[in-house]
Amino acid sequence: MGTILARRRKDGSTGYTAQILMKRKGVIVHREAQTFDRKQAAKAWLDRRETELREPGALERREDPKLADVIDRYVAESKRAIGRTKAQVLRAIKTYDVADLRCSQITSADIVAFARALPVQPQTVQNYLSHLGAIFAVARPAWGYPLNRQAMKDAFVVTRKLGLTGKSRARERRPTLGELDRIMEHFGVVQQRRPRSAPMQKIVVFALFSTRRLEEITRITWGDYDETRVLVRDMKHPGDKEGNDTWCDLPPEASAVIESMPRTDRRIFPYSTDAIGAAFTRACKVLGIENLHFHDLRHEGVSRLFEMGKTIPQVASVSGHRSWASLTRYSHLRQVGDKYANWRWSTC
Repeated sequence: MGTILARRRKDGSTGYTAQILMKRKGVIVHREAQTFDRKQAAKAWLDRRETELREPGALERREDPKLADVIDRYVAESKRAIGRTKAQVLRAIKTYDVADLRCSQITSADIVAFARALPVQPQTVQNYLSHLGAIFAVARPAWGYPLNRQAMKDAFVVTRKLGLTGKSRARERRPTLGELDRIMEHFGVVQQRRPRSAPMQKIVVFALFSTRRLEEITRITWGDYDETRVLVRDMKHPGDKEGNDTWCDLPPEASAVIESMPRTDRRIFPYSTDAIGAAFTRACKVLGIENLHFHDLRHEGVSRLFEMGKTIPQVASVSGHRSWASLTRYSHLRQVGDKYANWRWSTC
């Protein structure tokens, strides 16, 4: 029922692939394979799997879909909202060879090969593997799919050791007042031409002074607002992915923007993150402003508070940083006052 094949790898080492092929009446009813560095390990796995598959009803109980199908089920059954970035990553993973493999076939070597094939920076590779790891974490306990979670863990170790993954560098890009003036003027023209489009001038001002992330902005409802502060639901945090609701103080400029919004919807800013992000990116491209992202407005807003002389606790009460250590990157900023004090768009 099982065989072991020795294959020479590109690096000169030898891999041992243990294969199981089962037929009924000439039709293949089950196939799986695992590759190991040692022949003894391959034989041990083969013996164990053959014993498991001889049990009555083993094949009937076992489902072994392709990874792409598991990703689809994960997305379909997740009760937790899947963010825009994670959704894009999962869609992208389905276009690679690893997604065509059956769950039982996927080894750490396959995951490492997938990581090598990604045409992105190490920090982005790490994000891809992190989102893929979520699939491995739930596939076996939730649905009984034979995805090997240890293979995922091993791949994390290998990619880190080889430098295929790495932590992202903190961005230091800050918009100048001149750049912001041009962006605001551009959005003013767009608003005149398309009155029903998202009020990007107001959204930019709110993002800057409130220091809120784009996804947080589009989630805020009127019930989350009480004049001087706002309840940020499911705030981004490495440990708490859901239920991390945090009250954050609102600077007067941010409160003024909210007060200027019409109460025609449950959400204060009833627009999609895709539409807002695309509008900002498009404006920068049209204006020739390079390497500026919407998220840089949050960095600018936090920097502004420190330059105004605010303490770390005062800044954290606005930004929502749970760990004050995260704010130490701003320690080099000098107290120079509020450069936005007379900015003509502050009361947009």
